[in-house]
Amino acid sequence: PHLAALVLARGGSKGIPLKNIKLLAGVPLIGWVLRAAIDAGVFHSIWVSTDHDEIEKVAKQFGAQVHRRSPEVSQDSSTSLEAIREFLNHHHEVDIVGNIQATSPCLHPSDLIKVADLIQKEGFDSVFSVVRRHQFRWSEVKKGENKMTEPQNLNPAKRYRRQDWPGELYENGSFYFAKRHLIEKGYLQGGKMAYYEMRAEHSVDIDIDIDWPIAEQRVLSFGYFGKEPLKEVKLLVCSIEGCLTNGRIYVTEDHKEMVSYDYRDIVGIDLLKKRGIQVRLISERDCSKTLSAMQLGCVAKVGATNKLQVLKDWQEDMGLSWKEVAYLGNEESDVECLKQAGMSGVPADACAAAQKAAGYICKSRGGCGAVREFAEHIFLLLEKVNSARKQ
Repeated sequence: PHLAALVLARGGSKGIPLKNIKLLAGVPLIGWVLRAAIDAGVFHSIWVSTDHDEIEKVAKQFGAQVHRRSPEVSQDSSTSLEAIREFLNHHHEVDIVGNIQATSPCLHPSDLIKVADLIQKEGFDSVFSVVRRHQFRWSEVKKGENKMTEPQNLNPAKRYRRQDWPGELYENGSFYFAKRHLIEKGYLQGGKMAYYEMRAEHSVDIDIDIDWPIAEQRVLSFGYFGKEPLKEVKLLVCSIEGCLTNGRIYVTEDHKEMVSYDYRDIVGIDLLKKRGIQVRLISERDCSKTLSAMQLGCVAKVGATNKLQVLKDWQEDMGLSWKEVAYLGNEESDVECLKQAGMSGVPADACAAAQKAAGYICKSRGGCGAVREFAEHIFLLLEKVNSARKQ
């Protein structure tokens, strides 16, 4: 049976404009679940249903196909079921839909693999995700009602200790898998049903966790970053024009060139060095005089016609794996380096090709703190590496 992953991503959002592609820890929100779906390797096709051009662009960057939904199912009042049924009406090859919520960035491929087995091998008609919670519930007393609240799932005289109570299962909204015949009847849950219990730390819902910085910390701690485990970064290679500088060149009357840079980026380089991470610079231009004036104390290669070859030479000379190399670039000439490095980033104003190849898109523009921001991102991921070692 054809199992399709389907992510519903409308352009409209009352809370956060274009929330589905807003950067979360340097990755568009929808990118986190698409990465997990692709790496799970269980879907015959992966789709994003949207009504917005920018969301379509991001979806394709992450390897998904796009279904352009109609205005009729793109309203604030439209339901997920309506959008899924429309999708099925246009894709008769699909037998099972795995509706994955774009707002669940801590989803892991291992979860999707197990759910696919439940519905394909064990014969369930629908499977949905839940999380276990240990919360005591009380009845609501509306204003003006002359009555007392009542306990719903506890005896106040014999309150459970957490370790003595298994808790309760709640839908966490991460995904809903269902076979075509159920959806066509108007159900996402029905027939032979099963739930799949996700780990609490993976149950992050941006619709609830509206404090974006908190959500970013959760994703950095518990999100899925790719098939290979993260390793400690030992080398950062940074493109000079457009990353360390803003790419502008000022020419004086006596034909001397000047560039500007942000002191925050210099601090970022110093912090990386103090953490034992080498920083090397690369440029297609011969800007040796500029580098000398900046006095950064970094190994640099200027006039580099083949940046990837320079990067490979440095990686081999230092005896590093690619997972130990980070790269910050912004132009098409950086694309292959961004793809090769274990950790890659671009400033906010990088070209489209570079943004597509990068794993992290800075909020800062080139020459305006992007290097410092990427350094902070590296430090956060190193914390994740160290945490995994301790475990």
